Amino acid sequence: MALIPALQFLKLNEIPEAWVEAMWDVEFTESKPLDDSIKEELTATGDKAFRNLYQCLLAHADDQQQSPGRDQASQSIWALLVENGVSVKSLVATLSFFVLVGKAKVANVQQRVDGLHAASLYLLLLGIPGSIANKVLHEVLLDTCLDMTSHCWPQDSGKKRKKDNLKSSQAEGKRSRPHRKDNPEMEVDEEEEEEEELHFSGQDLMKIRDAVVLLVQSILRLLQTFPLKKTPQIASNCNQIFSKLLYFEPAIGELTFAAGQDLNTLRSVPEMAFYGLQLLYSPKHGDQRESLPRVFHQLLYVILMMNKGKRGKPTLFVPNQAILTTRNQAIQFVCHIVDELKELALPFLQILLQHICFQMVEKSEFRTHGAQAVGMLTCQMASTDYACFVKWLFNFSRHSKMVCRLFSVDVVMVLLEQPERRMEDCEDPELARFLPHKFLIQSLLFARRMDHSPTVQGHAFSCLAQCLELSSFNATQAVHNLFSTTGTVTMLGGETTEESSQQTQKTYRTLPFRTVEISSTDSSGCDAKENLALLLRRVQDSKTNVRKASLQALKGLLKHDVIPISWENLAVLSERCRDPAVSVKKKALQCVGELLAAKPECSVIQKAWLQGVVPAVVDSENSVQEKALEALDQILLSQVKLYSASRHLDASQRLTWDLLGLLCNECQSLSRYFSRAFTIWSKQNKFTQAFITNLISHTDADHAAGAWLLLSKVVASSPRLPYSKILDAWDNMVSSKDVNVLTCCHILCVMGDIAAHLNEDTKNRIVNDLTSWLKTFTLSLEVISAAVQTLYQLGSSEDIKETQAFLNQHCGELVSVCEAYLASIMLSENGAQNLNEELMVKHLHTLGVASLHCPARVGKRTVLLVESVLTTHSDKLTDCQQELPASLPLSQFKANSLPTRVRAHGVITLGKLCLQHQELVQKYLPVFARELEVGTEVTVRNNVVVIMCDLCVRYTSTVDHYIPNISACLSDTEGTIREQTLIMLTNLLQEEFVKWKGSLFFRFMLALVDPVPAIASLCEYCLLHLLLKKNPEMLYQHFIECIFHFNSYSKHKSYNKFPQSEREKVLFSLKGAQHREKRFRIYRFLLEHFTDAQRFNITIKINQTVLACFADEDLPLDADGAEILSETFNILSLKEMKLQAISAPAGGTSSEEPEEENMARAVLQAAQKKVVSQVQKKAFIENTVPLIISLKSLLEQKHSPVLRDLMAYLQVTMEDYRNEVKEFFSGDEQLAAELEFALKTAEKDRDLEEQMDNFSLAGDAKTPTAQGSVLGSPVRSRPLVPFSFATPQPLRPTPLSARLAHTEKHVHVRSTQEKHIKSKSIALERTVMPKGAVKDRAISTPKGVTVNLTFDEGVSAIFSDQGTSLGRETSVLHVKSPEQQQQ
Repeated sequence: MALIPALQFLKLNEIPEAWVEAMWDVEFTESKPLDDSIKEELTATGDKAFRNLYQCLLAHADDQQQSPGRDQASQSIWALLVENGVSVKSLVATLSFFVLVGKAKVANVQQRVDGLHAASLYLLLLGIPGSIANKVLHEVLLDTCLDMTSHCWPQDSGKKRKKDNLKSSQAEGKRSRPHRKDNPEMEVDEEEEEEEELHFSGQDLMKIRDAVVLLVQSILRLLQTFPLKKTPQIASNCNQIFSKLLYFEPAIGELTFAAGQDLNTLRSVPEMAFYGLQLLYSPKHGDQRESLPRVFHQLLYVILMMNKGKRGKPTLFVPNQAILTTRNQAIQFVCHIVDELKELALPFLQILLQHICFQMVEKSEFRTHGAQAVGMLTCQMASTDYACFVKWLFNFSRHSKMVCRLFSVDVVMVLLEQPERRMEDCEDPELARFLPHKFLIQSLLFARRMDHSPTVQGHAFSCLAQCLELSSFNATQAVHNLFSTTGTVTMLGGETTEESSQQTQKTYRTLPFRTVEISSTDSSGCDAKENLALLLRRVQDSKTNVRKASLQALKGLLKHDVIPISWENLAVLSERCRDPAVSVKKKALQCVGELLAAKPECSVIQKAWLQGVVPAVVDSENSVQEKALEALDQILLSQVKLYSASRHLDASQRLTWDLLGLLCNECQSLSRYFSRAFTIWSKQNKFTQAFITNLISHTDADHAAGAWLLLSKVVASSPRLPYSKILDAWDNMVSSKDVNVLTCCHILCVMGDIAAHLNEDTKNRIVNDLTSWLKTFTLSLEVISAAVQTLYQLGSSEDIKETQAFLNQHCGELVSVCEAYLASIMLSENGAQNLNEELMVKHLHTLGVASLHCPARVGKRTVLLVESVLTTHSDKLTDCQQELPASLPLSQFKANSLPTRVRAHGVITLGKLCLQHQELVQKYLPVFARELEVGTEVTVRNNVVVIMCDLCVRYTSTVDHYIPNISACLSDTEGTIREQTLIMLTNLLQEEFVKWKGSLFFRFMLALVDPVPAIASLCEYCLLHLLLKKNPEMLYQHFIECIFHFNSYSKHKSYNKFPQSEREKVLFSLKGAQHREKRFRIYRFLLEHFTDAQRFNITIKINQTVLACFADEDLPLDADGAEILSETFNILSLKEMKLQAISAPAGGTSSEEPEEENMARAVLQAAQKKVVSQVQKKAFIENTVPLIISLKSLLEQKHSPVLRDLMAYLQVTMEDYRNEVKEFFSGDEQLAAELEFALKTAEKDRDLEEQMDNFSLAGDAKTPTAQGSVLGSPVRSRPLVPFSFATPQPLRPTPLSARLAHTEKHVHVRSTQEKHIKSKSIALERTVMPKGAVKDRAISTPKGVTVNLTFDEGVSAIFSDQGTSLGRETSVLHVKSPEQQQQ
């Protein structure tokens, strides 16, 4: 027989017996030294000898299996070895020599191949019956041989290339690092690793691969014949080995997982590995209830795309195509097992699903693939088992770990994509209610809307929007039920049934194959109005991702008509286009764009789109500008096609002209932002000749207004225009009596822009038309302004003198006409009685506009005529010698009978005259200032503010003395004037025409507590987003003086010494207990926007300038002084005064565990907190404690009630140093004792209050219906015992899990909640970014109404859009669950 010759190459007769014994003694854990000559002979052996021996042994094994006499056949092979003097012990030891050499890290290719072949021989020998009797089995050697693949196959065969690639692909390199830890026992130092680096050619790798295939086949043959019932550890090792081999190489073709496969037909190593896993859970190797969990446990990490070593936490693979393919094959294999074993495998499938959920990581890509895996595996479940899993998932969704709650949302979305299961398919009625999609949406998904983690909140809202896109009618209907108050609409079999009620809502399904299902909206605990209000609050959440997801959800609800398409709802979307966060702005732009695409015919959506997109073209972020410009280009410019009356406009073209029509009417205030877009486009040469031709073809259509709007924007940057077409339109407009005002203005704008290209005859004709048109005084005020501007453009030339002569001629003529009209009214006895108010206003307006172009034609008579509109001193007009008394306001002269509107326009005209004549400024400024103080007409005073601020730009030093008069209007009785003053002063401060001098800052602070919320919000925006950026120290520098100023305290030698009139002192005083809340709102606002350095320094400064003055008795401790000192202690006690580095929690919120990448930040924060705390402690001991001791003694002497405030301040301050009270106050033992007693008393009071709150809340709360019947979910991650695979055991629910569980129900004590518990979600309703600057203006208000008291003149007009103010969200009640109440 050929077996004995085949063994000759092993030199078994020459192997020393002592060496063999030594190898057995060390149990094959290390290789003992062998004689060099024998070692050389053994290592010189080639692959052929090993393969020859393998084939001989394989033939004997096959003969034995086919032989009917198993015992005789087996005796023959072992007897053959004995008869020929071959020692089995020596054979095993010699094979182990090759194995141990081949597994070494420094082994060369041949040594690795020989080692793999020797391992294959040993496994094949072990599989022959009689091997155990002949002592072939040794568990250590068997483990080594089984795991030879991981040792011999170069794990980092591409490492050198990977290291080189790190420079070009840093991210890929970082993620590749976990692959180097596949085998922890092989980890070595970096330097040693580099020294022993071996390089393998492609041919070398192919040789090793062939040897690996032979080894895997040997393992499979062993498993086919050698039962592992009594060696569960070896079975577990085989599971780990096969799970690693799944990644060895790509599988060839589709895997079938058929039972009883021929080894020779398996073409790839992964295919063999799956077959090996099949063998491992077969009955041959023990109870399947024990073997199957081991297999699932290893497949768990394949599905999770994790690398689980023998020790340590699993590491993540890079989810490339190979890893994803292996994962998909593992999922298919699990499905095959479930199909094959049915009921036996289902309990372990439940456990596998639970572990997939429980061990999921936070990374989005892994969560997505994990959720898909859960969805694929649940498809193998019957309805009852599926309901059990959903029941478990319900509890899992309330887990204390944020990633668990986050992943539960992902799983819900995958389950919703599956066909809905019928409730009648579930035998258990208690479980049947977990089957409908409605339960998944309302009890799992929507319940996360109140999650403590902003990440989970945002993800839940984002997924809620996706639910509306699902094909399942019941899923979308469940979302409708959450937000709709109009009832449930059920459509089945072509029938539509609508039912609505106040309390319950029932949907009956009448199809013959379904039983009657009754669902009540009460069970979901959902109040539609409350849910919508919550969503709108989430849109203004402090967290960026929550706002983005809420926007997406709101867009989905509007798109699918779940909530009304009202301006209130759409305004929220358009407002977020000016969000402080760039990503939110982009998301809002995307949402309004998608809404417009879904409902292009809806005018309200069109308006919301314009309000959101058009202002974004002036956004400070370039990417937002580009996105807005792209949207405008796509929807407006690209849809301008050649017009033909015989051809209908398509939907996209109709949308374009509808939007342009809105810009001409309801959205005229956006025109200035729209112009900015055309300025940018003109530089990009977007306006081709074809575009102009197409655009002009629309000027005769019904939507001509929009065409003229576009033409007025593009004409200035267009190379050539069909001037004849434009001139024809001009002639038609002049001859027509019914022309739209805005269209008329746009045509005038076009005429002005093309003026340079017209010949002189045409220009003269147009000038004559214009002047004659203006002299009719039938035009509206807007057209008059546009016509005068066009007149200026027609007369402009390179010669300035020639231009001015033209303007003096034509504009002067208009001035003369207006002057004559005013004289006819003001100088005649009955002129005012027969006054035509509209005609008077137009004359005044024309006079003001024209006078700006020809100041030389404005005489004293003209000025006095305008003045006479405001007064009755018409006798001055006869000789023009007397002067108007400067000390009297306009309203103090003898009242005339002119209407207020005329007088308001008269003020504007007088202001325009002052702009061109400095001597008039000096004459009328005192008059204007006095009018602000005592005037009674709101429009007149409002326009005076506008005039004085405009004059400040041109005559800064002259008007600077009157800034206190202007700023006094911040306390005006009329909200409109307060808002206008705030806007104008902010503008001047931004452009540095006005400085923070005198009382100006404190008057701004008073606007923070304005009774009108929109004005207070506007002031906050102006201070934080516009003015604080230019002067970061502004708030800090004025803080201490605020204390003295608002309390009207002037006894300090340095503070509150600027001049003020008694009237102003009264107007801006917040003195007294009735204004305490307003004062502290201002203090808190200032402190909230301090840096930590400023908080630290302001504390020291308060000690030096306030406390020290009272301690040294520089300031008297009278009634006023006591109020100042008391207020100072209260300010020092504010939580806003604490340094954020100390008070802020390190590492994030308690509900979210910090990831590994955040650990360094948490450590840094802790170290910073410690250092800052030490610095603050030292400053407190050195600076504050001596003053406190001195003040306490003084206050005790005077029996002052301020002593109570001092002790309250100390109590708050010493909370952080409660164990160091005696050290701090070693100089006053009595004070230290009093303070310790106060701290202990306060702690007892807090504990008692908490107990009372918990008792009352636990008694009144109701528990969700599902909670009582579902086991509590696990709250902590528990490490798995090696090779154990069981359901993650639930621990006692924490207060957090109980609180989260309670969010599924509507809380009936919401009023108590709002009253006693502060919100943990900070609304951003006051931080919407502005629409942008208007031309040269520096600001635009984010909220409020358009101030129109300038009568659309445009003098310093700063436009704003109406904002929507929503209430802040309230927190969740801390309610105990039934489990906790029983503890």
